[in-house]
Amino acid sequence: MTEVSSLTGRLLVATPALADPNFERAVVLLLDHDEEGSLGVVLNRPTPVDVGDILEGWADLAGEPGVVFQGGPVSLDSALGVAVVPGGASGDGAPLGWRRVHGAIGLVDLEAPPELLAPAVGALRIFARYAGWGPGQLEDELGEGAWYVVESEPGDVSCPAPERLWREVLRRQRGDLAMVATYPDDPSLN
Repeated sequence: MTEVSSLTGRLLVATPALADPNFERAVVLLLDHDEEGSLGVVLNRPTPVDVGDILEGWADLAGEPGVVFQGGPVSLDSALGVAVVPGGASGDGAPLGWRRVHGAIGLVDLEAPPELLAPAVGALRIFARYAGWGPGQLEDELGEGAWYVVESEPGDVSCPAPERLWREVLRRQRGDLAMVATYPDDPSLN
C-alpha cells in the first residue's frame, strides 16, 4: 500500500447508517492502516474506570476525563496509550517511550516509566481494547458507506467532552458533511 492510500492518522466517523452497536456514532483514530489490515481506537467511549485504578503511574498524565476509554471490541486484555506531543517530535527529538503515528499524535509504551514522558506529553488517553480490521475489511466497509474519512486534529485525542466529539468532528467539515452533525439521535422522533 502506498503512503498516499494509507489512512493512518485519519479519523473514521461512523455514518448514521452504521448499525453495529460497537461503532454507533463512533469516532475512530486510525493508528495503523496498510495491506495487512487496520487498527484504531474509538475516541468517544469513556468508561467509568479511572486510569489510576488500572495504571496508577499514568493517572497524572491522563487528560480530563481521567478515565479509561473503550477503544473497540478487540482484545479484552490490551491497553493502548495515545499521546499528543506538541511539535510532533521525531527521530532523536522524540521522547523515550513514545512513537509518532501521525503529526503530534503517537503511541505510548505503557511499560516505560511515566516520568520519562511527563515533560513532553501535552495530552494522554488510555484505551482498553482496540478496533481492528483484517486485510481489505475496512475498504469494504468504506465502499458500503459505513464511515466518513476525515482529517484528525491533535485535540481530538484529548477532547474533554467525548460525548460531543462525533458532532464536533462532523461540524468542522466542509460542505454537506457538516450537515450530518445535525442528524437526530433517534430519527423516528423527527
